[in-house]
Amino acid sequence: MKPVAKTTRPAADFSMTMQRSFKRVVRARGLLLLLLIPLVYVFIFNYLPIYGVTIAFKRFNIKQGILGSPWVGLYHFERFLSNPKFFDILKNTVILSVYSLIAGFPIPILLAIGITHMPNAAFRKTIQMTTYMPYFLSVVVMVALLSQLLSLRYGIFNRALTELFGIPAINFMGSAAAFRHVYVWSGVWQSMGYGSVIYISALSSVDPQLHEAAIVDGATLLKRIRHIDIPSILPTVTIMLILSMGSLISVGFEKTFLMQFPTNLSVSEVIGTYVYRVGLASARPDFSFGSAIGLFQNAISFALVICANFISRRVSDNGLW
Repeated sequence: MKPVAKTTRPAADFSMTMQRSFKRVVRARGLLLLLLIPLVYVFIFNYLPIYGVTIAFKRFNIKQGILGSPWVGLYHFERFLSNPKFFDILKNTVILSVYSLIAGFPIPILLAIGITHMPNAAFRKTIQMTTYMPYFLSVVVMVALLSQLLSLRYGIFNRALTELFGIPAINFMGSAAAFRHVYVWSGVWQSMGYGSVIYISALSSVDPQLHEAAIVDGATLLKRIRHIDIPSILPTVTIMLILSMGSLISVGFEKTFLMQFPTNLSVSEVIGTYVYRVGLASARPDFSFGSAIGLFQNAISFALVICANFISRRVSDNGLW
C-alpha cells in the first residue's frame, strides 16, 4: 500500500492570503498613517497618564518622584470619606448632576422630534442652526455672557424686573438659591441643539411609509410620535442615557469654578472644584489627596455605567454591550 502524500494546499492558501493582505496594507499605507496619528494621541494622553494614578496610593513628594514616594495604601481615600465636607460636597455634586440630567436629557429629544415634523424646510433649518450655534461658545464666553445678562446693575433681566414689574434687582450670579437654576438652564440652552443632532439622525432612518400608513388610518401627529418615532429612537435614547449616567457625579469643573462666589460656595462646591482647591490651589498642594478624590469619582462613574447598562439589558434588552 502506497503512503498518502502530504498536501501543502493549506500552507499555500495561507501564504497567498498573507500576500494579498500585505498588498492591501501597502495600497492603504496613506490611510493607515492617518489612523496612526489619533492612535498615538490616545496612547500618549489617555493611557500613559494612567500610571500617574498610583500617586493616589502614595505620599507623593516631588523630589522623590512617583517611584520613590512611600506607599500609604487607602489612607487618602479614608481621609476624604472622613472629611467633614464630604457629604456636603457629594450632595452638591449629585444634586447638580441629577438636576442637569432631568432638565437636559429630554429637551434634545423633544427638539429633534419637533424639528423633524416641521413642514417648512427653510424654517426647520433655521431653527436647527439657531439652536446649534450656542454649543460653539466656550465656557469662559458663556459665563461672561451670563454675567452681563444677569448683572445686578446693568443686566437685561434685572432691568426688566425693576422697570417693568417693580421687583428689586436680584443677584443671580452670587445667590446660592439661584446658582443651580442658572447653571443648569444655561447648560440646557447651550447644548440642546448639539444633543438633538443624534436624535434627528435616528429619526431620519424611520421608514416614511409608517407615517403614511398611520395618516391613512387617521392617526394624529401625537399618536404618530408616540407609536412610531419614540419606539424607533428608543435604543438610541437608552444608550445616551447610559452614557449620561457615567457623568452623574462629574459636574463640569470649568463652568462651576467660573460661576463660584463666596456667597454661593455652599451649593457650588463640587468634587471637581474641591480637587482643584486641595490639589493645586492651596498653599501646600496635596497631589496625592487630589488624585485619590479624582480616582474615587471615576470609580463611582464607572460603577454607575455598569449598573445602568445591566438594568437596561434586563428591562429593555438595549445596552452598550
